[in-house]
Amino acid sequence: MTRQRKESEAPYHHVIHKLPPPGDSPYVRAKHAQLVEKDPEAAIALFWKAINAGDRVDSALKDMAVVMKQQDRAEEAIEAVKAFRDRCSKQAQESLDNVLIDLYKKCGKIEEQIDLLKQKLKMIHQGEAFNRKATKTARSHGRKFQVTVRQETSRILGNLGWAYMQRGNYVAAEAVYHKAQSFDPDANKACNLCLCLIKQTRYAEAKSVIDDILQGKLLGSDEPKSRNRAQELLRELETCQSSSMFSEPSGLSLEDAFVEGLDQLTSQWTPYRSRRLPIFEEISPFMDQLAC
Repeated sequence: MTRQRKESEAPYHHVIHKLPPPGDSPYVRAKHAQLVEKDPEAAIALFWKAINAGDRVDSALKDMAVVMKQQDRAEEAIEAVKAFRDRCSKQAQESLDNVLIDLYKKCGKIEEQIDLLKQKLKMIHQGEAFNRKATKTARSHGRKFQVTVRQETSRILGNLGWAYMQRGNYVAAEAVYHKAQSFDPDANKACNLCLCLIKQTRYAEAKSVIDDILQGKLLGSDEPKSRNRAQELLRELETCQSSSMFSEPSGLSLEDAFVEGLDQLTSQWTPYRSRRLPIFEEISPFMDQLAC
């Protein structure tokens, strides 16, 4: 390996191997406490110090929230993110929203989670997400990769569908999952869609979704976790079909305008009618309903 290659990989070595970055600033000491000393309380205190000192505030706030969540201090983490996100850069706001969504999920704050997910969809509609570009660069475990607007929209809709499922709103969740699958289908969202259909006693449709997963027609179908879950759903489906104790179909308990807005979304790219990407035009009818 040449010296040049070693130098090019150096900035990401500590990320890949979960090592603290070099230096002796409050943020560096916080990461050392978190990753090396395995002392979360000391790490949280040092992250606070880094935020107050203006030392890598974007990273310090996000990292502190993650550690707080791991320590079952999610409520405190929510308040911290809300209180100090105005000190963070504009580029960090989207990832802070994602941190908040995870914290809301941890605390069981379903309504707050739904509101924030709708807000993120509205940002896509208004062209504020991705800086009007078709893709954005994301990073996981020190590696960069590209995420498209369609993939991000599908991910947000998938999270929204899950939130509605936690509220017992299976009709709403089904509508959201169908739309998410039209953007970027995968086996995980298909499993959740299947469960929504089972809860509504629509067994034939649920069986069709399970068959698509088990036959490997969807992205992620070959992953053991997805196949195992599909097989579990199949057993649940067979039990429900053979039982005389059927549940009544869930009623439509969410705002009608929301579901109607989802139904109005087209499955094809619409022509450019503004400077926004086609995905922004495609989601426009849905966002118009949300604004009512």
